[in-house]
Amino acid sequence: MSSSPSHTPLLHRPTSESGHNQPKSRRPITGFIAILASILFLLSLISLIRNGQEPQKTEEKQSTLPPMSRSEKLGVSEKSSPVRDDSETYPWTDEMFSWQRTGYHFQPEKNWMNGPLFHKGWYHLFYQYNPDSAIWGNITWGHAVSRDLIHWLYLPLALVPDRWFDWFGVWTGSATLLPDGNIYMLYTGDTDNYVQVQNLAYPVNVSDPLLLKWAKYDDNPVLIPPEGIALKDFRDPTTMWQGADGVWRLMIGSKKDGAGIALVYKTTNFTTYELVDHYVHAVVGTGMWECIDFYPVSTNSSVGLDWSANGPGTKHVMKASLDDNKHDYYALGTYDSIADLWTPDNPELDVGIGLRVDYGKYYASKTFYDQNKGRRILWGWIGETDTDEDDLLKGWASVQTIPRVVTFDQKTGTNIIQWPVEELESLWTTSSEFDGIYLEPGSVVELNISSTSQLDITAEFIVDKEALNNATLDEINNCSTSSFRGAVGPFGLLVLTDKSLTELTPVYFYVGRSPYGVLDTWFCTDKSRSTKASGVDKQVYGGLVPVLDDENFSLRILVDHSIVEAFGQGGRTLITSRIYPTEAIYGAAKVFLFNNATDLSVIASVKAWHVESVDIHPFPLDQI
Repeated sequence: MSSSPSHTPLLHRPTSESGHNQPKSRRPITGFIAILASILFLLSLISLIRNGQEPQKTEEKQSTLPPMSRSEKLGVSEKSSPVRDDSETYPWTDEMFSWQRTGYHFQPEKNWMNGPLFHKGWYHLFYQYNPDSAIWGNITWGHAVSRDLIHWLYLPLALVPDRWFDWFGVWTGSATLLPDGNIYMLYTGDTDNYVQVQNLAYPVNVSDPLLLKWAKYDDNPVLIPPEGIALKDFRDPTTMWQGADGVWRLMIGSKKDGAGIALVYKTTNFTTYELVDHYVHAVVGTGMWECIDFYPVSTNSSVGLDWSANGPGTKHVMKASLDDNKHDYYALGTYDSIADLWTPDNPELDVGIGLRVDYGKYYASKTFYDQNKGRRILWGWIGETDTDEDDLLKGWASVQTIPRVVTFDQKTGTNIIQWPVEELESLWTTSSEFDGIYLEPGSVVELNISSTSQLDITAEFIVDKEALNNATLDEINNCSTSSFRGAVGPFGLLVLTDKSLTELTPVYFYVGRSPYGVLDTWFCTDKSRSTKASGVDKQVYGGLVPVLDDENFSLRILVDHSIVEAFGQGGRTLITSRIYPTEAIYGAAKVFLFNNATDLSVIASVKAWHVESVDIHPFPLDQI
């Protein structure tokens, strides 16, 4: 991928040859004016943030059906479905809606959802949740626990918007587990005056394995937007880490003059914070950075690293959710914890202009370090791609991805690997296996698999490497459509497909030669024919995936009713999709192999495991 010429590293301020920021000399009167202006700004900001008393309940606060523009008014990206259709709503049946609900992904019992941790034998998931409606609004923190990241139990709400400093929402936050066992949670609150601030919360009893009760710090907020940052562009604190100086740090995303920026704060007591006087990193033209994540990965081991790890054999991943296009981007780089600067390995693949965490319907991802098994786990939010009206009718919306283990790709050295946690395999039941299926150009072969709504599929495709050299200049050079027939692709699997191929969802590889003469491999999911319904998103998703000379083409697909998670080449490129068939559901859903190339034959091997459902239900608190 190449970067736009307008995407250049943003220098926050001039630096000396030594790299330290040098203050400009000013006459005394200029300095006095600057100080006075800063004081007036701070006083006005404090006045705006807090009006001196707790707000009264309002009609907007109690509304269960906020207007579509509400999230923009609050200064946060629209988390409801962007789909709008002037035609009548598709006549969905209860049977169709019932099929759409997932069997083994985590989701709340009803309504809408969006800092995980491991504590005393339990994995804790805190998630943004609307207890009143199936669309965005009244954001609280739901809470669930699991022994294995797969079987979840709902707990009472952890945090609700009930104070002036979070009156319009308890938004994204992160947990920090200290060496002494204490836990601090920083979260963004939207005040009664629509200002984004950072608040501190902590468990009432840290010895409680379930962490049932949480308290909010009396002197919240602990952070307010600094001078020069818009009041609605200051949100989503990361988990804290310690620098080489032993001081704790956290990162918050924002924007300045169209550039996405990462701010870092230092603290020694978790209640007072000092802003580092320069951006840790920024990229021009990428807009608001939400839900920043910043963590180390080992370059010579698959073992996960704790937040504060640094030094030889370590790279740091910086990830940002771009408010402008609603995608998660990441880059690998080096973090200098003394200078508090992060430098990307490849400026052409910088945050927001290079690699994406997932090329499908996926946003607001967050990792945590699992000290129980020494691994880094990634969670992501899968939104709906139907209409809000449909979500209100079915009574729920949004799902979490299957948790993924994140490692550094030691083969390519240029990307991370994401792979489903091994605990998912505990849900495997019966399997179907197909070896050495020959796919001539233009062929489609049905696989004899029953009950295809909940599957874990792996597939490998062997091609003649000499035939790849016949690839001509790629006419499309992207994932525009699976119906296009190139010399060496597309080829792959059709899932959630009916017998007559009128509804189908292809997941596939496409190989073409770039204008520079290089063979490019694209990994794609085509939703354009996935449903006959109107009013739903039908994009084609995908991105480039590295395929090394000694590798065959391989993929893994998790099918869970309306969710399709696709992993290309061992997890180098991922695509998550929402699929809403009208006919390819229940027993009518089939799986096919296909090869739409004109000059390439493919030998395919497939193994498909049936995945049993999980029973996600409230924790039996009365039995404690």
